[in-house]
Amino acid sequence: MTSHLLALCFDANDPLRLARFWAGVLDWEFADDPHDGIALLPSDDTGFRIRFLPTREQKAVPNRMHFDLTSASLDDQQRTVATALALGGRHIDVGQRPEEGHVVLADPDGNEFCVTEPGNNFLADCGFIGALACDGSQEVGYFWSEALGWPLVWDQDQETAIRAPYGGPKITWGGPPLLPKPGRNRLHFDLAPPADGDRRAEVDRLVSLGATRIDIGRDEAGRVAMADPDGNEFCVLTPR
Repeated sequence: MTSHLLALCFDANDPLRLARFWAGVLDWEFADDPHDGIALLPSDDTGFRIRFLPTREQKAVPNRMHFDLTSASLDDQQRTVATALALGGRHIDVGQRPEEGHVVLADPDGNEFCVTEPGNNFLADCGFIGALACDGSQEVGYFWSEALGWPLVWDQDQETAIRAPYGGPKITWGGPPLLPKPGRNRLHFDLAPPADGDRRAEVDRLVSLGATRIDIGRDEAGRVAMADPDGNEFCVLTPR
């Protein structure tokens, strides 16, 4: 048995505002959160929720992970961009070239995301959230494939991607060189241990795959803080 990807968590300066933005963009519903955050539940096959946790830290560097949202047509892409801008998003420049078809935006906290052009073959069979695109090594792609029990759907030129057996978004890693990591990531995964609830055994299994236990400098009651082989933080939660 493997861990279940329960949530993608955002550290947010204003969790409610950020949750409202993403609820509006994704058309997801608010839900009770048993772990004291603000949560959104998917309205599609995404398979995990999004949680928003308070932080006083301001965003200073590009995130190592961002959403790639899909488009069925140019009009659809323009509608998504217009919706995001109306909800408080903005255009940003991350070095994209004029001939590239995707639109790069930031949410109200400055978290980057892309609205991809129609006809993107790699995301053709994915839903609105086509991918969580990550800066990461081939090793970390292999780690998360084993950690979640998700098969590799891409493994070429040190770039990797995994996807849940039931579908949903792909998680991709672009290979080296990696962006510097000056501090804690603003986005991280929350994992739920296997159905038998043996969190200690699952933590030991993740360590055997290359994870490490860490101190993230906040109350860790009900969770074990860990880092993957690239140093990205994630948490294994106590079942409730």
